[in-house]
Amino acid sequence: MEENLESSNEIKNEISDEKNEPKSEGIGASKSGKNVNQIKETSINENDPNPKNNLVSKVDNNNDLPKKEILKPKKELPIEKKPFQEFINIHLIPALKEEITQRGLEINDINLKNTYRPIAGDKCWVINCDIKDTCIFWLSFEKDDISSLKSISLSKPNQKPSIIESFLIDEKRITLKLIISRVLQRLNGQKLIGVN
Repeated sequence: MEENLESSNEIKNEISDEKNEPKSEGIGASKSGKNVNQIKETSINENDPNPKNNLVSKVDNNNDLPKKEILKPKKELPIEKKPFQEFINIHLIPALKEEITQRGLEINDINLKNTYRPIAGDKCWVINCDIKDTCIFWLSFEKDDISSLKSISLSKPNQKPSIIESFLIDEKRITLKLIISRVLQRLNGQKLIGVN
């Protein structure tokens, strides 16, 4: 009887030793101790007399790792869709300066103000450009929107403008290049810049 108790105690100790035995990291084990590719054994046919046929190895690919989301790059807004003052001050005025100076002319002053439109006298946004010894022009926007009604006035140096003309009234899509080309076209039409 004592032998039976001893042998049963030995079996219990062996079982508890197996439970407490640390698991070693092997192939497919991650640094965190999780086995990425765990092998599972499953029984196919419990009635098969050959126990080797009853075990099948399966590879379990643990995809528990967080997946990185692929973000589509945000499209940059066209400059014409940017806020009005940003478009005028950062894009239109510098581009106008560059185009005019490339034609060998010098700009005394160019600025954007919310002021009174020449001749009409209503308050709106006005780009005032003074080209040295050539002319002064005022490009006016009725609202702080490049698609709003626009007008242009021209005068020779030290004179007041006498005519106000509508500007880009038939255009559906207003772009930076279009505004610049039409301003230059008006100046050229008055034989103020370049050769007509």
